[in-house]
Amino acid sequence: MSSVIRILSDLHYGDRGSRIHTLAAIAPLLAGADEIVLNGDTLDTRPNPTPGATVALRAEVAEFFARSAPPTTFLTGNHDPDISTRHWLDLAGGRIFVTHGDIIFDDLVPWSQDAPLVRQRLAEQLAALSPEDRNQLDPRMAVYRRVAASIPQRHQSEPNRWKYTLGFLKDTVWPPGRSLRVLNAWRRAAGLTAALTRRYRPQARFAIIGHIHHPGYWRQPNGVTVFNTGSFGPPLGGCVVDVSPNHIALRRIVHRHGEFRLGPTVAEFALAPM
Repeated sequence: MSSVIRILSDLHYGDRGSRIHTLAAIAPLLAGADEIVLNGDTLDTRPNPTPGATVALRAEVAEFFARSAPPTTFLTGNHDPDISTRHWLDLAGGRIFVTHGDIIFDDLVPWSQDAPLVRQRLAEQLAALSPEDRNQLDPRMAVYRRVAASIPQRHQSEPNRWKYTLGFLKDTVWPPGRSLRVLNAWRRAAGLTAALTRRYRPQARFAIIGHIHHPGYWRQPNGVTVFNTGSFGPPLGGCVVDVSPNHIALRRIVHRHGEFRLGPTVAEFALAPM
């Protein structure tokens, strides 16, 4: 039997905006996979007023995936920059490049209130790198993770439902121009990801990201097909990417009766030999 690596992202466990209220709800989604890759933003580990709650969430996540899931690789995201020392994966002999996706933007989250501050910090720290390091993925990603870790949580750590909702609207919807920045990020993401992939992984034919919460796939003119796994929050939901020895497939996630399961296949491609 061929092995299956299942990739998902943006669980945002512990955030009121996530549809995952208990980790047991995603257990059916993990069935049938031989390996799991969590591609960033599994939870939020950034500074917040209740660090004890973050410690408890981290322990719960670690225990669940150790006990109830196939072998799991955690990749970092902008919300969990210290969850792992791994920031990307190369799969299928280099034909597939996997990373959370925030590195494609010069401000991590273009629609965030913190975008101007993030842009300044990234520019300063990237400028401090040597010219050689600035053009390599390892040092560049290290800068992104340091800056992400320096930005405190906003509405994500608010326990009160109504205050959370107001904070969410303030952070992501208001003023109205912020919604336009979300749409612009969706429009640009596939092209930026394809360019990043060609720059750092020129042999890769496929790139898998999350981050922007917009599930789908896009074939780019430079030959890279970009997958986005969406998220476990509204309004667009999410997908998984299954990688087997000969195929890569994007499948919808279906949420029914409080559980998450695999839905229909959206797209499937053969993994041609290198």
